[in-house]
Amino acid sequence: MFNKILLATDGSDHSSRAIEQTLKMVEPYKDQVTIDLIYAVDGESSKEDVLKYGDSHTATMKRKEKFLGSVQEIEEKGVKAEVIILHGNPAEVITEYANEHEYDCVVIGSRGRNKLQTLILGSVSHKLVKYIQSPVIVVK
Repeated sequence: MFNKILLATDGSDHSSRAIEQTLKMVEPYKDQVTIDLIYAVDGESSKEDVLKYGDSHTATMKRKEKFLGSVQEIEEKGVKAEVIILHGNPAEVITEYANEHEYDCVVIGSRGRNKLQTLILGSVSHKLVKYIQSPVIVVK
């Protein structure tokens, strides 16, 4: 049974599918589960957000607002949820955070890149599977 789940999200459709699958997975014992939604902001996105919103505090608040719908969806199912925002390379900061906080499971949505794209660009989900010490579930 997974009680403490880290769910990597970026607000995409792939992340939404990961949320849906996670909720199905924990349905029988939902009142015992906590899901932490983690969003990693890379340097370029961080700069763009600060320029767009005027300061880093407002940018952080806007990022959290982006995930309020997801938190509400999760909590409506009887599961506790929290949003965690980190800064840095997504694969690196999510891996570091997951390994430091003893999660029972980490869930991430897959973008579905083809083999060439994955070879050239790498894949956050592949890196999480490789380096996180907890079980990792990749949702397609």
